Amino acid sequence: MKYLSILLLFSVAVVNNVCAQNGDVPKSPYLQFPDNPPLSLLLVDSTTTFTKSNFKKNKPVFLILFSPDCDHCKHETEDIIKNIDKLKDVHIVMATSQPFDKMKEFYKHYQLSKYKNITVGRDRQYMLISYFDISSLPMIAFYDKKHKLLKRHEGTMKVSDMLAYIK
Repeated sequence: MKYLSILLLFSVAVVNNVCAQNGDVPKSPYLQFPDNPPLSLLLVDSTTTFTKSNFKKNKPVFLILFSPDCDHCKHETEDIIKNIDKLKDVHIVMATSQPFDKMKEFYKHYQLSKYKNITVGRDRQYMLISYFDISSLPMIAFYDKKHKLLKRHEGTMKVSDMLAYIK
């Protein structure tokens, strides 16, 4: 039995190595299905579910994955709020997989209810982290007016750099 396990493990390693050399390494899901993020967010009201079909029509979308405890995410949010007038034509969707109460506290702290173009919700199924193959937060996925993925970016980004994706 021990030899069978070793043989199986060796076979898997060889197949993975051959596939990698041939360039057959599977793409991340967001590259395979760029226009269909598995978006199902529980909104702050704790009853409404937000999906991709709720993206505002004919508006670009910035989908931001964040953690309420992440300092970089907090700074990103502060920069967005400070420059919200420049982003008035963008639907900003902020998603977290952290506990609901932390998300709600973040939402209240930054008074995000004041901004009609910002939607905040919780990814209850933890789908977005693996879909976007995330290694650091915040992560921003930029979608055009037709909701086609333009770019995925990990880490903070100045609003001035984000503006390039709404033209």
